[in-house]
Amino acid sequence: MSPSQYTRIVLAERPKAEITPTTFRRETVPFDLKPGNGQVLIQIHYLSLDPAMRGWLNDRRSYVPPVQIGETMRASGLGVVVDVGEGSTLARGDLVSGTLGWRDYVVLDEKHVQKLVVPEGAEPLDFLGALGWTGFTAFVGLLEVGKLQPGDKLVVSGAAGATGSIACQIGKRQGAQVYAIAGSNEKCDWLEKEAGVDKAFNYKSPTFFSDFKTSVGYFDVFFDNVGGEILDFLLTRMNKNARIVLCGAISDYNSSQPRGLTGYLNLISQRAKIEGFIVFDYVDRFPAGVEYLAAMLKDGSLKRKFHVVKGLEEAPQALTMLFNGGNTGKLVVKVNGVREARL
Repeated sequence: MSPSQYTRIVLAERPKAEITPTTFRRETVPFDLKPGNGQVLIQIHYLSLDPAMRGWLNDRRSYVPPVQIGETMRASGLGVVVDVGEGSTLARGDLVSGTLGWRDYVVLDEKHVQKLVVPEGAEPLDFLGALGWTGFTAFVGLLEVGKLQPGDKLVVSGAAGATGSIACQIGKRQGAQVYAIAGSNEKCDWLEKEAGVDKAFNYKSPTFFSDFKTSVGYFDVFFDNVGGEILDFLLTRMNKNARIVLCGAISDYNSSQPRGLTGYLNLISQRAKIEGFIVFDYVDRFPAGVEYLAAMLKDGSLKRKFHVVKGLEEAPQALTMLFNGGNTGKLVVKVNGVREARL
């Protein structure tokens, strides 16, 4: 039996800097969702929160169009098919993923969702982490863009986050020396004891810069999720032919005027490369990435954490956690009224 209404969270205004209580608006609307030909009705169970979502709120050119004022906030998610339209090859009860948005129900064309089968050693939430765009970003960033080689010194910033923690573990699997940068002693302990990095550094420590110089010296690959001061410092610590992979810049996402870099001239002297990338440009490698990461889950070598926030209405506030260090591992929202066993 369908509900009489459903909830969605829309963009109310564009934030000038940090997300505020007025950035989004919660709406309760009549339930008028009915799948048409080739469509499915999905009850959303979990939504992914990712740093890139902050960029989607800005009205400027990017790799995807910005979310429009009054539009449901864009987000990847997991859900279960509860009704199907004529001609659909999916069935009620199928677990699916896709760009579902901040709401509890959605109708989508079947071609825009993927039916999921959970592999051995995995769980459904892994499709928002290791087996989704998060894990694939670490895979292509390190192996396709960074050209990581056995014996390389790899540095990962934002290393306790969803993508960073997977990047660290891929690095170890590839035979690199892995050095992690995170924002608390607890996160550093987890990275060393669970994720298996060679050493983790708390960038808030007053001795961070000297500790890094003493322990690491110079690096070959830097997988950067943070930008800002950390990136500028790492530009002074490059080996010859070093590769800097720009995955994200969470230190500057809320800034109207990001700080510039002063260490970039070292790229010339060290014949180094700094390269940004968008994961969607590597979709042809997605099956290989999923196979690689599924193998790590199966043999137990990939450790991961999920930070689960309960309640769709908590999504706006939870999104800010990505920029203040409030989460460790993959941050997701469990949508209202969904029982754990249903996935």
